[in-house]
Amino acid sequence: MIRRLPVYLLLDTSGSMRGEPIEAVNTGLQTMISALRTDPYALETVCISIITFDAMAEVVVPLTQLDELRVPTIETPQSGPTHMGLALETLSRNITQEIRFSTGSNKGDWAPLLFIMTDGKPSDTLLFEEQCPKIRSMRFEKIFGLAVGSKAGLRPLQRLCDEVIAVEEINSGNIMEIFNKIFCWRFIS
Repeated sequence: MIRRLPVYLLLDTSGSMRGEPIEAVNTGLQTMISALRTDPYALETVCISIITFDAMAEVVVPLTQLDELRVPTIETPQSGPTHMGLALETLSRNITQEIRFSTGSNKGDWAPLLFIMTDGKPSDTLLFEEQCPKIRSMRFEKIFGLAVGSKAGLRPLQRLCDEVIAVEEINSGNIMEIFNKIFCWRFIS
């Protein structure tokens, strides 16, 4: 059995992401997946899960092998809060169901990667604070945060993430550059 590299994407779809920001996310996702599919090692090992969060958290794509992945179009509501804590709670529940752990006779999955992108701050602060240590204890290889715009909360992301990248605005050029830096470092030169 080949060891999988689980990659979890938590994407803010609150109302402020409507328009150009979410279009850039969709373009970046398509480009990242296309680039990963050109690498035989990535094609063999990478599995992707996409969880969106606004007033709700939704598993848009459960952990799926790269060659079987159908990249969805991510959409945003007209308006809504940024329930990042709910997204972390959803992630925690899914990881325990989706990750294959090592046993005495079999090696499990590689340590997963987590990417969180937001242009705001958690609206559900108490749940977010409760979930941070739980997520940190799950032994992710690395947790990345992308804070977009001046209203993005750096402190909450810094509490959770190993590395936080701040950008003023999101466009298809910088989202692809960030996705490459974060997820494709193993596979794309």
